Amino acid sequence: MKILDGKKVSEDIKNEIAAEVQKMKDNGEKVPHLAAVIVGNDGASLTYVGSKVKACERVGFESTLIKMPNTTSETELLKKIKELNEDDDIDGFIVQLPLPKQIDTQEVLMAIDPSKDVDGFHPENFGKMALDMTTFIPATPFGILELLERYGVETQGKHTVVIGRSHIVGRPMSILMGRKGFPGNSTVTLTHSYTKNIAQITTQADIIITALGVPNYLKAEMVKDDAVVIDVGITRVADDSTEKGYRITGDVDFENVSKKASFITPVPGGVGPMTIAMLLKNTLLAREQKRLKMR
Repeated sequence: MKILDGKKVSEDIKNEIAAEVQKMKDNGEKVPHLAAVIVGNDGASLTYVGSKVKACERVGFESTLIKMPNTTSETELLKKIKELNEDDDIDGFIVQLPLPKQIDTQEVLMAIDPSKDVDGFHPENFGKMALDMTTFIPATPFGILELLERYGVETQGKHTVVIGRSHIVGRPMSILMGRKGFPGNSTVTLTHSYTKNIAQITTQADIIITALGVPNYLKAEMVKDDAVVIDVGITRVADDSTEKGYRITGDVDFENVSKKASFITPVPGGVGPMTIAMLLKNTLLAREQKRLKMR
């Protein structure tokens, strides 16, 4: 069994990006600038956005963090997005989800300029991804592809089962694993809360990608020997024996499933760090595309 070490690979990617940024500086070019908008004070979101800002510093990007109160109206947020769309200095930006209930998430995502949508959630970018065109791939699926590629995990002709159909992970992952090329060329089954006899399907899978958010959902008896297991789940589970009073748990019963798997991602330290690294990669791509347009 090999651990797909997202922490290590994400560091490698950040080092590669930092080297690219240094070249830009040496050539007197503008360095990439990523902005993040956060509405409200959700603890997990604040932590996540904070680590994005730190990652920008680490690779030499410029970054801007825009905090808006929980009471922000949809109109106010759309006005802020319009400003960022029109700001030539900003190469890419993200609006941290989830948003407060008075704001329509879909309206917000639609308002982002697709050429600055480094989260890859705009329908234009999602459509391009589905058609195998060059575009921004959502950061978490992009990170999973990168892990599979760097560890040389064979995907061609394999049966991939995706658990969960969210627009952020499950749905794009099912499209990407079935596309031509590597990683891809696999036969994909997309499962969700209405799928019957899910264990019957997962035991046939060569590759399982689970993004449910249900702690320890995937048990050893649901996995065949030598399967590749990618755990996107991340849930805080109460645990009084720890200093924080909780521990981070994935969708996979890691202790038992790892005994059967050929490759597996840990939680934490698997897919999570990759998400931020790929967001940086998308921002670098956005800067590059803008530079080519200006020629």
